Amino acid sequence: MAFGSVKGFGVTFSHMFRKVITTDYPFKPPVSAPRYHGRHILNRHPDGLEKCIGCELCAWACPADAIYVEGGDNTEEQRFSPGERYASVYQINYARCIFCGLCIEACPTRSLTMSNEYELARDSRQDLIFTKEQLLAPLLPGMEQPPHPMRLGDTEKDYYVGALINPGTSAGAERAPWSETATVDGSGATGDGK
Repeated sequence: MAFGSVKGFGVTFSHMFRKVITTDYPFKPPVSAPRYHGRHILNRHPDGLEKCIGCELCAWACPADAIYVEGGDNTEEQRFSPGERYASVYQINYARCIFCGLCIEACPTRSLTMSNEYELARDSRQDLIFTKEQLLAPLLPGMEQPPHPMRLGDTEKDYYVGALINPGTSAGAERAPWSETATVDGSGATGDGK
């Protein structure tokens, strides 16, 4: 019986001389990994229009039922995103979210991404429901607060196809290898000689 007590104290004493791994959290927060899944962000196009088209695929993909989306229709007077629809209501309940990233994979326009922000603790459960205004990316220089007309092209294709080749502009949509005018031989030359 005495041997068991001594053995237990041996473990205690061995830990007393190890290096302390406690972090000084509030004053020196740890740096998260580059691919850490933190708070979501609803991204914008370079002119300020929202990338979210209100398709609700992220809400369908969420296994925890943490996302709620209501789609609305764009008009020429009130345009929030390219195309026909936008998310009039967008909410993520972080009391339910398991940070799996399936919503990111389901998004067809790459509007939803995850940041490295991990400080999401709140005093109230109601405050854990983030609204569209809290999730939208801030306006950068050169962006205009929606609603406003499309500035990067005449159709949503100019936004979603052209931006993959030349981010921020509609130029290059006709030269994209996946566009309708690209040849099948893989040479990159299109039918119009470009």
